[in-house]
Amino acid sequence: MNTALIKKLFLSSIISASLLNTLSASAAGLPPFVEGQALPSLAPMLERSMPAVVNISTSTNIQVNQHPLMQDPYFRQFFNIPNQSRQQQKNSLGSGVIIDSKQGLVLTNNHVIDKADKIMVTLTDSRQLNAELIGTDPEADIAVIKIPADNLTQLPIADSSLSKVGDFVVAIGNPFGLGQTVTSGIISALGRSGLGIEGYEDFIQTDASINPGNSGGALVNLRGELVGMNTAILAPTGGNVGIGFAIPTNMIMPIKESLVKHGEVKRGLLGVSTQDLTPELVNAFNLENKHGAAINHIESNSPAAKAGLEPGDIIVAANEKPVKSSQDIRNIVGLLQVGDSVTIDYYRGNDKRSVVATIGKQEIPHIAGENLHRLLKDTVLTATLKDQIEGVNLSKIEPASYAWKIGLRPGDIIISANRYRVHNLEELQKVVDPNNALLINIQRGQEGFFVVLR
Repeated sequence: MNTALIKKLFLSSIISASLLNTLSASAAGLPPFVEGQALPSLAPMLERSMPAVVNISTSTNIQVNQHPLMQDPYFRQFFNIPNQSRQQQKNSLGSGVIIDSKQGLVLTNNHVIDKADKIMVTLTDSRQLNAELIGTDPEADIAVIKIPADNLTQLPIADSSLSKVGDFVVAIGNPFGLGQTVTSGIISALGRSGLGIEGYEDFIQTDASINPGNSGGALVNLRGELVGMNTAILAPTGGNVGIGFAIPTNMIMPIKESLVKHGEVKRGLLGVSTQDLTPELVNAFNLENKHGAAINHIESNSPAAKAGLEPGDIIVAANEKPVKSSQDIRNIVGLLQVGDSVTIDYYRGNDKRSVVATIGKQEIPHIAGENLHRLLKDTVLTATLKDQIEGVNLSKIEPASYAWKIGLRPGDIIISANRYRVHNLEELQKVVDPNNALLINIQRGQEGFFVVLR
C-alpha cells in the first residue's frame, strides 16, 4: 500500500470519528462512540418526533373544461343542449405537523390543502381522521387544520433565530406518497428570500433531501424540536438536488396564532414601497451606508406618511431587526397586526434617524355577492392583490351556497363576465344584470373555465 493511500485512509478515519463525536455531543440521549458499543443513532430522537408528523391526503372536485362552444349558453340554447356540469376529482398528498395535541391542531402548507373539499390525516399508528380547516395564509403558504384530539403527540417548538448555518437537521415527511420518511443534512443558509416562491419569504435552506410530498412536514434539530416547516425545493429536473427550503418557526408561530384566532391573517399597512439598495443608488445618493431598503413611494395619509418618512429615506432596521433588502421590511411588517407599533431606523442622506409608526388597516375594496347577483349570495368579492391576475377575487364562499355547489371556490378570480373582460369590481358591476343569467370566466391557478349562474 503506497504512502499517499495510507495518509488518505488515516485522514478519512479522523474525519469520520470527529463527525460521530460531534453528533454525539450535539444530541442528548445519543450513545457515545466507543469501540464495541452501539454507534451514535438518531433513532431515540425520531421515536419521540415521528408520531407528531402526519400524512395528509386531499380530494378536490374540479370543473372539467369543455369545448368552447359548449360553454356558450346561447349556443346550447339554440341547439337545445342542456347545461351539464362535468367534474372530476383531483387528489394530492402532503405532510403536516401536530403542534397542539390538546386541541388537535396540525400545521401544514396552504398549497397542500388549497381548495380541498376533503382533508384526510393519517397518523403513524395508521389512524385515519377527517380534518377541519381552521385557517390559511396563502401569501406565507401556511395553513392550520384540526383533527380529533385523542392520544396525539406534538412537537416542541424551537426558537429558529438561534439556528446557525452548519446545524444538523432532519426532515420528516411523506415524499411521493411513500409513507413517513426521514432524511438528514445541515442548515445550508438562513434568511433566503427573493425566490418568488411565496409572498413572504425568510427561508431556512437545507441539503436534507426534500421531495414532492414533503411539503408541510417537519424540519427538526437533533433535540427533536421543530425549527421549520418543509415547503419547497429547487429542482430543475423535478427531483431533489440538495436545495430545499423550510419556513422558520419564528415566522410560522405568529401567523398560526392569527389563523387560530381569526381564521385568517389580518395584515396591517405601513404604506411604503421600497427597493433594494444597489451600488448605483448608493453612489447616486452619496451614501456612506451600503445596506438597506430605499423608499421609493409613500402612500398618502398612511402610517409611514404620518410618521414623517419620505421617498429617498433608506430603512436599515425595523423593530431592531436588520433590513438589508426590500423583502426584509416586507416580512417584518407583514407579521405585524393592526395597531402594533414599529420602530423604523433609517438614513436621510447620511443622517441616521429613528421614528415610531403605528400599523394601520389595509382597505381592500369588496362587495357582498348578493348585492351583485342573487345567485352569488353568501360570497364576498374583493379586488385582486398586486401579485394576482387582474380581475375580481372570490375571497369567501360559504360551503352551503349556490356558488359552492356549482364548483366555485375561495381564491377563484373572475376575469370576464358576460363576455366582457373585467379588471376590477367597478367593471364587473357594470356588466352584470342581476335579473338574468351570468356567464363568468374563472381563472384558478393555471386553469381557466366558464361557469353559468342561472
